[in-house]
Amino acid sequence: MEKKTYYVTVGSAEILEPKDVIGNYELEIEATEEDIDQLQEMFEDAQEWDETSAGAMLGFSSYVLSKYDDDLERANSQSLKAIYRKLYELGTPETKKQIESMKVLD
Repeated sequence: MEKKTYYVTVGSAEILEPKDVIGNYELEIEATEEDIDQLQEMFEDAQEWDETSAGAMLGFSSYVLSKYDDDLERANSQSLKAIYRKLYELGTPETKKQIESMKVLD
């Protein structure tokens, strides 16, 4: 498959083609449609985890909630690292430098 340029904003889970870029974006990648589908799925999984986790927190004691927050933090961290690993893999040289400077990968 042919690779195309896309622009990604991680915080809002946006993946845009050049014609759709209006404002700022964080990272530029070169990807196939299959890569974009996989990345979009990763964003969706991370968002579903956040929504499910937030709803599940209601009614917990402070001790359980504290432990739950720690577990949630680790899970979110792993999910975010996986997204950044994929973006690094697909990134332009400038994007790779930017991700390296963020120190989000092991």
